[in-house]
Amino acid sequence: MSTREQIYIGGAWVPSDGDGSIEVVNPSNEEVIGSIPEGTAADVDAAVAAANAAFPSWSAAPLEERLGYIEALGAQLAARSEEIGNLISREVGMPVGLSMMIQAGIPTATTSGVPITAREFAFEETIGRSLVTREPVGVVGCITPWNYPLHQIMAKVAPAMAVGCTVVLKPSEVAPLNAFLLADIIDELGFPAGVFNLVSGVGPVVGEAIAAHPDVDMVSFTGSTRAGTRVAEVAAANVTKVHQELGGKSANIILDDADFAAAIPSAIGAAYLNSGQT
Repeated sequence: MSTREQIYIGGAWVPSDGDGSIEVVNPSNEEVIGSIPEGTAADVDAAVAAANAAFPSWSAAPLEERLGYIEALGAQLAARSEEIGNLISREVGMPVGLSMMIQAGIPTATTSGVPITAREFAFEETIGRSLVTREPVGVVGCITPWNYPLHQIMAKVAPAMAVGCTVVLKPSEVAPLNAFLLADIIDELGFPAGVFNLVSGVGPVVGEAIAAHPDVDMVSFTGSTRAGTRVAEVAAANVTKVHQELGGKSANIILDDADFAAAIPSAIGAAYLNSGQT
């Protein structure tokens, strides 16, 4: 049983403004395996304020300094892969062997690949007689789903932090314990206060507060089309940049000249590998 009673804001574990909690259930046997705070809009305000305060110094830090933190984070994810794999196995109901390979392996590879990409990226480019400079956008609100929980988190959080943005994360309340483990690791590595902030809770409260916040400069959301529509609606009031991956389920095109008997087993395996969430 993993009971988390605090959220992570400004480089410290702090109590939520609310007094509610959310149970985390293992879908394979309906066992309650933990609980997390049910965060509030006030928690989001505090997290965004911390991220805003951290942004000037973090964005001004040399790229190699920031990448050093990301590399250390990738190394720690690799070192704790067994713990991560077992935890996410219980959160999403995936067999442990697959979880070790996929749920622990992919986020580690993603995180470790970010510094390589960042070092190759053209942050400045001359186009004609113009110099185009790509700068960190500011505070990024990350709202992530449950199906590949830590991978989705790292695919958003690691690149954002690497290029100088600060982050407020709301993980899925269905599979959130891995995000708390991530915050533990970030805290242990000594990331500057406010660069990474974690507020747990439900989408209509915490997610909406992030998307609607006037001091959030960009929102990255992965989830349903219905929820994504709402994110876009509330973000539009502040003309906040929005990046979304929505809906869809196992798109699969089999052409007339394909080997139908071979294609179907492959498609079924791919579609249902992760409880039908692939």
